[in-house]
Amino acid sequence: MGNKDDLPWWQTWFGGKEHDESNVLERTMKAIPEEIEKAPIGWTVAAAAIGIPAAFGLFRLIVGKRYPTAAHIPPQAFAKSQKIRGKVVSVGDSDNFRVFHTPGIGWGWLRNVPTTRKELKDQTLHVRLAGVDAPEGAHFGMPAQPFSAEAKDWLTNLSLNKKVHLELYSRDRYDRVVAMAHLRTWPFYWIRRNVSLEMLKAGMASIYTSKGAEYGKYLAKLEKAEQQAQRRKKGIWSQKDFVDPSIHKKQFLRGGDAP
Repeated sequence: MGNKDDLPWWQTWFGGKEHDESNVLERTMKAIPEEIEKAPIGWTVAAAAIGIPAAFGLFRLIVGKRYPTAAHIPPQAFAKSQKIRGKVVSVGDSDNFRVFHTPGIGWGWLRNVPTTRKELKDQTLHVRLAGVDAPEGAHFGMPAQPFSAEAKDWLTNLSLNKKVHLELYSRDRYDRVVAMAHLRTWPFYWIRRNVSLEMLKAGMASIYTSKGAEYGKYLAKLEKAEQQAQRRKKGIWSQKDFVDPSIHKKQFLRGGDAP
């Protein structure tokens, strides 16, 4: 009978009758350097040249490049209207929320989104919803507008703890990410809901027309949604004397200078 080291590779690796399990790893590790040593130098260099970038590419696919805050997003991402994913972790006002960016794969089973305020500190994107202006809440000595609480509750119920896709447009002077946000919710995960559009349909916001307004390719849809809400007197349009949020800010703050 031949030496057990002369066994076919399938018996050596996967359990032939004379297979010695204790030596499988040792023989395998010895065999790899021998094969590399025997290989032509060009093949070795080529394998390294292909393997290293491929491994790096796989790592980037799995882990991704995460943006902790708006300041970490490069200008080219806004210039290209880059799309990123995340999870809404808090709603601060009636037209903005905070998102934890979740690039790559494995979130929810290999990696978890932080939940405590301490863990989330300096780790979220402050997102200003593009194209809309919701009623102002009370801040900086300014009184709250009618429907400000309802608008914030509406946005909270729609988006909090939901997965969101952001279409990046710009970074404003308050270091917020101006973006068009889309939600995908179970069980209709294939349906994208444009948050700005849904707010207009519900009468919880008006179209933002002040300096720095961003609409992407959605202006026509936003205008149609606002007009329908006006005709149906939904939400803010049910008021006899509606005051645009931008006008409200100018009335109480010099130049309307408030986030």
